[in-house]
Amino acid sequence: MKILYHPDKADMHLSSVLYALSDPVRLSIVSEIHKLGECTCGGIEVSVVKSTLSHHVRTMREAGVVHVRVQGTQRFLSLRKADLEDRFPGLLQSILCAYDSSTAAPLPE
Repeated sequence: MKILYHPDKADMHLSSVLYALSDPVRLSIVSEIHKLGECTCGGIEVSVVKSTLSHHVRTMREAGVVHVRVQGTQRFLSLRKADLEDRFPGLLQSILCAYDSSTAAPLPE
């Protein structure tokens, strides 16, 4: 079984985390994982092909944004909230709040 690389908390770099969160698809994945908790790659609703989803997950995993747990043929994703909060206080919450407000339906007049 291939061992997946997850950076130690001390090896997480702000530029890598921001890059991982700069793509709209990756940001929507992070938002969905935040809402659902741990979920499988197949449980994430995004309009990209499987290989592209794998690329996005790899980018986020190598930046330290998500943790991937392999169980059989499934890969379970979870946010590394505690590590991100310790390393970059308030960053994840700020980005998720901004994302949620930008995707919310406009209020009726």
